[in-house]
Amino acid sequence: MTEKLKITAIKPYPVWVGTRNQMLVKVETDQDIFGWGESGLSGREKAVAGAVEHYREFLIGRDPMQIGRIWQEVYRSQYFEGGRVLQAAISAIDIALHDIKGKALGVPVYDLLGGKQRDRIPTFASTGDEAEGDVAIERARELRAQGWQAIRFFPVGQNSRDIFEPRESIGATASMLNKARKALGDDVVLGIDYHHRLSVAEAASFCNKLGRGVLDFLEEPIRDETPEAYESLRTMTDIPFAIGEEFASKWQFLPYIERGIHQFNRLDICNVGGFTEAMKVAGWSEAHYVDLMPHNPLGPVCTAATVHLAAAVANFAWLETREPETKLGFDNSDFFPVQPRLDGTNYPVGDLPGLGVEVNEEAVQAQSLRFWEAPHLKRRDGSVTNW
Repeated sequence: MTEKLKITAIKPYPVWVGTRNQMLVKVETDQDIFGWGESGLSGREKAVAGAVEHYREFLIGRDPMQIGRIWQEVYRSQYFEGGRVLQAAISAIDIALHDIKGKALGVPVYDLLGGKQRDRIPTFASTGDEAEGDVAIERARELRAQGWQAIRFFPVGQNSRDIFEPRESIGATASMLNKARKALGDDVVLGIDYHHRLSVAEAASFCNKLGRGVLDFLEEPIRDETPEAYESLRTMTDIPFAIGEEFASKWQFLPYIERGIHQFNRLDICNVGGFTEAMKVAGWSEAHYVDLMPHNPLGPVCTAATVHLAAAVANFAWLETREPETKLGFDNSDFFPVQPRLDGTNYPVGDLPGLGVEVNEEAVQAQSLRFWEAPHLKRRDGSVTNW
């Protein structure tokens, strides 16, 4: 590369892969170097695609190597800055720009972030949305036998498409987890994702039904809009909290990090603002002894980006992997011929330039978005509750 690169195209691709849509973004340059990014705002991909198209209008012709400046411009050059839709679009573009810069310089993205601090990325695996009670415990046994040291459960009632009653779930879920700890022993990390379905009182009741030491982390028990609610819950239990997959900026993380509310940071690189914002949150978290446990729910582009982030930061615990849940189909090799693959229970940190992931653009172009809607859950009295 002898001349400055210029952005020539930014292409949003909201496409159905497996059982969900993935919101992919390709950024092209005038020197046949391109990059791929992904948005994490699942279920609202068309809104993100529209935001990407707005940004495309003034980013054509820009130097893609000036990633920090571009981030500031797309964030600040509007009156209604931020928010989850815009930040999801910024995330995808930022990840693609890092892919371009790594390829242009012939280095992996983690080298742009200070170099790798680990050679392998440990993961946690989940028992699956549909596994409850003894079935979930047996699934956890299987994962443990396969080598996973950290295993996540889901609450009883998680897979309902209609009714979810929190008080009916918490007793049965606590019983399941108490049995799981006895069955699996004390040397395995156990957590549960309550998917922000509980109130403060319900979450406190749930925690009180657990034996001491049963859970190593409680993920997203309540909604995140009010940090003070989490602070109140913090006074009622000593179980470590894993929070933050919905956060769309360093400012959303501010009260949680500064007030010591959570112990594991569920940062999603495809929602928070890409590598540029994620590295700032990671450093801030390190200063407060909060470890990253990144959210990684969808495609291989997200996985690849998160592997690079995990390789480059000091304060890292486990990366979420959905690869054992093969029925989801998110890692379809027809779409992603080169992608991160588990070696046992770890992702090896590779040395390919950029993200090290390849996307079959022809296959992507031949696919289309399918409207997908999360379940609209109700309580038995007919009122709406959280999914």
